[in-house]
Formats: sequence, C-alpha cells, structure tokens
Amino acid sequence: MRIRETGAAIFRLKVTLRGSKPPIWRRFLVPSDITLKRLHDCLQDVMGWTDSHLHQFEAQGVCYGKSDRDFGIARVSENKTTVSQLLRRPKDRLTYEYDFGDGWLHDVVLDEALPAGHGGGPYPTVEAGRRACPPEDVGGIYGYLGFLEALADPKHPEHQDMIEWAGDRFDPEAFDVGEANLAIHGGWVRRKE
Repeated sequence: MRIRETGAAIFRLKVTLRGSKPPIWRRFLVPSDITLKRLHDCLQDVMGWTDSHLHQFEAQGVCYGKSDRDFGIARVSENKTTVSQLLRRPKDRLTYEYDFGDGWLHDVVLDEALPAGHGGGPYPTVEAGRRACPPEDVGGIYGYLGFLEALADPKHPEHQDMIEWAGDRFDPEAFDVGEANLAIHGGWVRRKE
C-alpha cells in the first residue's frame, strides 16, 4: 500500500496494542492528510492483521468508520476524515478498534509532526516495533495470553491444538522492520542511496 506524497507534513505515529504485556507496538511515518480509511489499511499492514473483521476509530467520544443503518449505528465517515483533523499536537491520541468480537484496542499516538518529505518516503514507512501481532481470532488479549501459555508449556492440555491451529513457527517476540516494510509495499521497497 503506497500513499502518494502530497506535500503534507509527515506524522510519526506510535500504535500500541492495548493490554499487551510486554507491549506490542509499531512506530511509523504517514502523511498527515491520510484519511482514516487509509490509516486503517496502514494499521492492518504495520500490525500484521489480515483485515478480516470490522473496525472503527474513536477520538474525543466520536466514532469514525462505516455506518450500519441496519443496526442503527452511525459513525462519521472514515473516508472524509483525515488524521490531521484529529491529531494536531504531539501526544494527541485516538483509539483504533479492530474485530469487535475479539475487541483489539490500539492506542494511536502522534509522536511528532515532521516536514513534508521527511525520510524520503515511500509512505507508510515502519521505523521500529516490538513483538509479533497476535493471530487472528485468538480471542482478544486474554485469549492471546492463554494461547501463549499453552504454546510455552508442552504439558498444557491445549498445547498441541494451539500448535496445529497457529503453526509451529509462531514466535511472539518476532518482529522485523524490513519485513514489515516489504509487506506494506507489496514486496518492494525503494532502497535509499
């Protein structure tokens, strides 16, 4: 997912998966005029989610996303709202919720506003992060903690089931900035000279 440079300021954002201990987080750069819909796409990529579930943003008590008239849920359009309309100064924050069943809550914080073109793009650019994204449908943060417990203990009654479900290569400590940037940009990233 490449975002065209528009001459807008560049925001350094930090997203942290709420309730994760030790914290699962990413720091990345995006243009300040990115829409919330595009930020959702970006968050899916930088965190490692698969965009298989519903989502919404919340800032100062207002919800942003897709409205659902069938269920009487009204949200402000994420396609018409930019990040710079909600985050204006360092430490400003919004909440990103992904998968209403599992309830993955993310704190998205503006670390710094930088001049247009900072870092040379392409955007988004992941700068840093820690720990692997939990697998989809693991049951939220508490389900994830139970999952990790079962994986770590070969005598746990669910150990073998969890290995078969998630694969035996899941490493909760794994995170690679280069791989995250390759995932965001479809396997291609321009190298800086």
